[in-house]
Amino acid sequence: MAALVLGAAVATRAQEPAPLTIGETITLEALGQRREVNIVLPPDYAKEPGKRWPVIYQLDGAVTQDLMMGTGLMRWGALWGRSEDAIIVGIETRDRQRELLPATHDPAERQRYPTGGESALFRTWIAGTVKPLVETRYRTDGRAFLVGESAAGHFVVETWATAPGLFTGYAAISPSLQWDFEALSRKPLGAGLRPPLYLSLADEGGATETGMMRLLEALPPAQPYCFSDRRSELHHATALHGLLPEALQYLLPTKADWLEEYGMVLRCEKRGGQG
Repeated sequence: MAALVLGAAVATRAQEPAPLTIGETITLEALGQRREVNIVLPPDYAKEPGKRWPVIYQLDGAVTQDLMMGTGLMRWGALWGRSEDAIIVGIETRDRQRELLPATHDPAERQRYPTGGESALFRTWIAGTVKPLVETRYRTDGRAFLVGESAAGHFVVETWATAPGLFTGYAAISPSLQWDFEALSRKPLGAGLRPPLYLSLADEGGATETGMMRLLEALPPAQPYCFSDRRSELHHATALHGLLPEALQYLLPTKADWLEEYGMVLRCEKRGGQG
């Protein structure tokens, strides 16, 4: 009887809930609004105090946005050796058209999104506040990657085109290249190569598709890039879920030789440079 009672007491204690901590949240202000910047460290971060890590900056990275999905997919890729493990920095967006897109000359877009057009200010805030904070507070190895989808994908391509040195590599999943009459795809890129760029297209069609095709044609042959064409396979709503692991495989590759056997194939219908 005493053993049964003791066993029951142990079982009761074991059922006491404990906090599950996956990261840290820092509250900052940008464009007159307070927002969260969420940092999720690799599982071995505390166990390996001498090691430094690459950083993935994820736009739309609030807990109520894409942070949990992005962290899970990145961790799953690292578990299989598909891509390197990394620090995740999720940057919350509050007004996506305002923060992620430049000004538009399209009257319909201006009417629908009257606050849109301050992506340059948001980029300056990331460069001057978020990145220095992360690099000072955490053990980073100097590599920094920017990932985003849809309007955030447009921000990624715009950053790659206008401030390429800000990040080591870029991933734009189904970027909204239809914005402002496809203006981003029409701008000359100028001379010189930029960091590696992952691009993808789902079933968006229309101006989003023509903008992407124009951008691809403008890329110099030596520019490292990967274009994953999923127009017949993915919808806009499923593109980020389906392609973020592939984007990270391109930007943060490993030497794993078993990936193809398990279906973890990097599909680049078009690619350039050595990327």
